[in-house]
Amino acid sequence: MGFENLVFGKKDAHELLKEYGSPLYVYDEVTLRQRCREMRNLLKYPRFRVNYSAKANNNIELLKIICSEDLDVDGMSPGEMHLELMAGFLPHRITFIGNNVSPDEFLYAVERGILVSVDSISQLETLGQVNRGGRVCLRINPGIGAGHHEKVITGGKNVKFGITVEDLPWAQDVASKYQMTITGLNQHIGSLFLEPDAYVEAAAFILETAASIPDVEMVDLGGGFGIPYRHGVEPRLDLVELGNRLDRLINDWVEHNRPLTVRTEPGRYVVAECGALLGTVTAVKNNYNTVFVGTDIGFNTLVRPAMYDSYHEISVAPATERHYEEYRQPVYVVGNICESGDILVHDRVIPCCREGDALIVHDAGAYGFAMASNYNARPLPAEVLITSSGNVRLIRRAQTLDDLWW
Repeated sequence: MGFENLVFGKKDAHELLKEYGSPLYVYDEVTLRQRCREMRNLLKYPRFRVNYSAKANNNIELLKIICSEDLDVDGMSPGEMHLELMAGFLPHRITFIGNNVSPDEFLYAVERGILVSVDSISQLETLGQVNRGGRVCLRINPGIGAGHHEKVITGGKNVKFGITVEDLPWAQDVASKYQMTITGLNQHIGSLFLEPDAYVEAAAFILETAASIPDVEMVDLGGGFGIPYRHGVEPRLDLVELGNRLDRLINDWVEHNRPLTVRTEPGRYVVAECGALLGTVTAVKNNYNTVFVGTDIGFNTLVRPAMYDSYHEISVAPATERHYEEYRQPVYVVGNICESGDILVHDRVIPCCREGDALIVHDAGAYGFAMASNYNARPLPAEVLITSSGNVRLIRRAQTLDDLWW
């Protein structure tokens, strides 16, 4: 961490903030396309597709890029599916993976020819009433969980997601009751894994489950692929090792069973590193030997640190040229929300800050703007894209005060 004025090594942070306002989300098209291609090339298995999990970031201009890179997409709501259709995804490239949704939401997908995944027997009954004779995908809870925080572990005991293996015969009976065909299985064990073992173990589990349901023609192994938020400390996920292990597993299964489409469901890995959040230092004070660097980046703009104790690298872009110096006591970088938990950085060594300095919060492309809110009646920031040609393009305007009530 140090002084760093250029965002993605391309554009001056202060110039961007001056033109588009502070705070500001900035995305890099080159990085986004690179991550799409890494995911798309994860497996050599020919019937492999990548479903981008749009809940990580659903900006329609980013969705258009992801669509152009030949990734498919998941929707978690009619709103997400609407944006995906607007971005150019055809219905057969979208999967609705809902959770505790209404009959109307199921109907939205069914009427558009979008495959639906359900994660409970109750939801299967609900879908059957609006999609009798249709296809369905079941979300399975493999009993295996992984993730950087208990709130993002989505497999195993004590989580709300998925149908247990013990209930699969019941699910098959319900599907039969409504003449529905179970054509797919999907799962998700959790978010931000950097070691492949749990993911491969869960993949073996869902393939074994697929062998017992003859109409299954697709399995979705799930997402959760991590990125190294702690630069220079955490290793990158070894996609070559993971891909080789999955290829061996899948090819062995197909050899002894039948042809099968295999999908993964990454969200974070695709968009996290292509995004940065810029903000401005608004106040600096020392309370009881602790330095508080106040900014306009509250948890209304980036909630991950407050919600998950998440770590983001932060660089300082000084407003005026000066010598580099670090604080000698604990430093907290805090936002402008009236909550004690509005903390962006806990007790970390950072460069000395002054009012007017810009901050660059790295790896903020996933679950950043997508989880932002108007808490404290603060307008949402703008989003801009640094295109492959090096131009900057506004892809979502900042809200105004009138937008808060209009």
